[in-house]
Amino acid sequence: MFKFKEYGSDVRTEIVAGLTTFMTMSYIVALNPNILTNFGADGGQPLWNAVFMATCLASAIGTICMAFYADKPFVMAPGMGLNSFFAVVVANIAILTGLSYTDSFQSALCIILIEGILFIVLSLIRVREKIVEAIPLGIRMGIGPAIGLMLMNIGFGSNAGIYSSNGGPFYVMRDFFGAMTPKIIKDASGDGYSQLVMYVVTMFVGLFIIILLDLKGKKSAVLIGMISASVLYWIGEIVVLHNNPFLALKDAHWAPPFKDMVELTLFKFDFRDFFSIGLFTAITLIITFCMIDMFDTIGTLVGAASRADMLDEEGRMPKMKEALTSDAVGTICGSLTGTSTVTTFVESATGVEAGGRSGLTALTAGIMFLLCMFISPIVALIPAPATSSALIYVGIIMLMGLKNIDLEDKFDVVPCMIMLITMPISGSIGHGIGLGLITYTVMKVFTGKAKDVSILCYIISLLFLIKFFVVV
Repeated sequence: MFKFKEYGSDVRTEIVAGLTTFMTMSYIVALNPNILTNFGADGGQPLWNAVFMATCLASAIGTICMAFYADKPFVMAPGMGLNSFFAVVVANIAILTGLSYTDSFQSALCIILIEGILFIVLSLIRVREKIVEAIPLGIRMGIGPAIGLMLMNIGFGSNAGIYSSNGGPFYVMRDFFGAMTPKIIKDASGDGYSQLVMYVVTMFVGLFIIILLDLKGKKSAVLIGMISASVLYWIGEIVVLHNNPFLALKDAHWAPPFKDMVELTLFKFDFRDFFSIGLFTAITLIITFCMIDMFDTIGTLVGAASRADMLDEEGRMPKMKEALTSDAVGTICGSLTGTSTVTTFVESATGVEAGGRSGLTALTAGIMFLLCMFISPIVALIPAPATSSALIYVGIIMLMGLKNIDLEDKFDVVPCMIMLITMPISGSIGHGIGLGLITYTVMKVFTGKAKDVSILCYIISLLFLIKFFVVV
């Protein structure tokens, strides 16, 4: 079914790759409900439980669809950035209408449902695929390295931060390595300094283990590195911080909170309250979500596929329609169960680097998301610096894709360099692609080569200009 011989892979490699991807993105299981419910404050614990269940179910269903329909090693979950934007929209609906947060949440789910239906239609009639093909080849080749730099920025810059009595968060690159002397950061972070040092040590030990194992040809290098880093951190937590991380398992709740999801978010759409914010505002929100999700997904698929050598000479990925349709199915499932837009995760690149080439990688991760409903307390034990090790390494590997860019052609180099800096700083793959396309289009038009730009590329560039500069 999964064509291992064609991909030059095997069952063990694919399962390890699936576990690797899941471990690097398992944080979303708890973080997504935290963001969407303000750590349970907005809507209380029942809404948090409902969003937790929705996160597990929608991620699993979308990813398993990717496994069987598209046969690709890509994994899905509610997208970071999109979930924060969704939470802001919910809060604004509550302010505009006077509804409770939970009622406003149910209204905002209408956006995700409409977005998912639109994407299903656009994917089946290959419009989204045509949009991918409209992106110039040079820019498509630059998406992977730009994502790689973004992954490194997440790993070094914002994935592992600590809080202390002095405030925070304090981050590895900005605060620890950014300090003039160790005393400065020690005074600044106060009682969090020991934990910050543990983060740094764990991150680099995990990274070096991954690199050394990879140099020896171990396909499970990333997974072993993450596990080793996790064990090191747990030991440090017990010995240095005198805190047993496994005590949390004693009072953990293992039964999935199906009841809360059924009562609060499952098929709970309130179109009347949603459109009460105004038709123009509602349409604007839907278009915004669509644009961000579309180009985040396209960028992730193209970037990870290029690293896996899945692109042909023209930069096209086989079964792109199926992959995009699976992504849309994930979004619809998210709306039906009660979470924000589900999209293909950039952390899928870690599984690709671990050797994942078929749908079995995605199937493995999808099953793990289902199990998360029962084992979430165990998943929560994976420390942030362990995932940082994997993200940094995969980011480095994806940067190697720069060799596919014609560095003598400024029409390729300039847009790609802009994407390289935009994606890490903005944290948005879609915005990076948008600025790259605008740059490419402007360069072609004002050098007398306007005919080289496709009509669709002009339209996309114009839409991004409107998104960036038109205030509504």
